[in-house]
Amino acid sequence: MREALLEAHKAYAKGEIPIGAVIVREGKIIARDHNRREELHDPTAHAEILVMRKAGEILGGWRLPETTVYVTIEPCPMCAGALVQARVGRLVYGASDSKAGAVDSLYNIVTDERLNHRLAVTAGVLAEEAGDLMRQFFKSRRK
Repeated sequence: MREALLEAHKAYAKGEIPIGAVIVREGKIIARDHNRREELHDPTAHAEILVMRKAGEILGGWRLPETTVYVTIEPCPMCAGALVQARVGRLVYGASDSKAGAVDSLYNIVTDERLNHRLAVTAGVLAEEAGDLMRQFFKSRRK
């Protein structure tokens, strides 16, 4: 999660919403990125989507069953759905997102028994640090 937080700080420095993610397989980070919607002019350029795209390229396929995605903030509905579609094995996230969270807060997409795949989830890892970064970012935007 510390590596994902480093990515979130990169996003913050660029004026992007400070969310970072890494994807790990067999104990090694295989992809890392941060939100880049403004930079890429792409509404889907969330950290989670970007790391899954990179991992797919590196591993040579879209299925990512033996991977763990670490992300600083609870994934939104788009990202939660993509995690399910990619068959990611595990999700670890930092702070909850009461306005858009689709893992525990508003929805429960990644563990919904009606879907064909479910993820193991660990929530709250370095949540205070991740949440503080988001609050600081939005506070600076309001000034």
